[in-house]
Amino acid sequence: MTATVSLPLARDHDPFAQRLAADGQTLSRDRLAILQLNVGKMCNIACHHCHVEAGPKRTEIMTRPVMQRLLGWIDQHREQIDLQTVDLTGGAPEMNPDFRWLVEQLTQRGLHVIDRCNLVILLEPGYEDMPRFLADHRVEVTASLPCYLQENVDAQRGKGVYDGSIKALQMLNAAGYGDPDAGLRLDLVYNPVGYGLPPAQASLEADYKQRLADDWGIRFNTLWTITNMPIKRFEHALQRDGMYDAYMTRLRDAHNPVNVGHVMCRGLVSVGWRGSVYDCDFNQMLQMPLEGEWFGPEHAVEADSKKLWDFTPDELIGRRIATGAHCFGCTAGAGSSCTGALG
Repeated sequence: MTATVSLPLARDHDPFAQRLAADGQTLSRDRLAILQLNVGKMCNIACHHCHVEAGPKRTEIMTRPVMQRLLGWIDQHREQIDLQTVDLTGGAPEMNPDFRWLVEQLTQRGLHVIDRCNLVILLEPGYEDMPRFLADHRVEVTASLPCYLQENVDAQRGKGVYDGSIKALQMLNAAGYGDPDAGLRLDLVYNPVGYGLPPAQASLEADYKQRLADDWGIRFNTLWTITNMPIKRFEHALQRDGMYDAYMTRLRDAHNPVNVGHVMCRGLVSVGWRGSVYDCDFNQMLQMPLEGEWFGPEHAVEADSKKLWDFTPDELIGRRIATGAHCFGCTAGAGSSCTGALG
């Protein structure tokens, strides 16, 4: 294995860590309630804002042997941690050939499962019964819909995606999702189309609910507003348009120290498709593993870094979080996490 980059050295060149130090704050994991598993980078669409750079040509996939080792780690340490939720992401997680098997294994263990769904995957051949499968296993669906207007969705995610998303939401509603009496959660995710921060989550949620109900008869539970992170495809767009420095300045200027106490990395770890461990999904895409070479070639980092089954819970809980300039995306304004605004 290549030499580990020390976190103190990284912090020396880290404006976010410097801001924490100036404010007298620290950032450590204080619990492990969520495992976020990236089960593969294959996706049927390629969104402009995707920090994973997922798409139809990606071949990275979490295999069943890796899943079995992760399940073994959960079984071994379940009593030592407060694990409640397994958050399945991708790519389109449903495209993993063992997705259904993994969901069954997790729900049999009494774990709550979240499926990060792009919606239009449900329209692809072979996935037509997926809404029923998800409902039968009480999986929470978190679906990307960056706007309730067609032109904005298609601009960010591709022509025709809006119409497909509406049809998929109607399919999920027909399966009971969004119905308070059914108890099947359907949450939507908003990402800004341009280079600004998300608007107030509560007021935007009200607009979403009214427009989607009036126009399409669609119901859902909660809208989560998420700041676009300045990495991967979104970073490329910022650089292309000469907006990177302005965007980073906007994030830094909007930093709210209160949000540091509520960021998602305090309660989760992110696991890559080969089992390597990261403090969050964004660190994973920047090749910043907990232990292993930082910023190396993507496949080499994932292959060589220490795997979840090599850690004990005590080595994960209480550990200082690795940070970088991108972390301002989680603390700017009302804050941003995989479950929306923090404040």
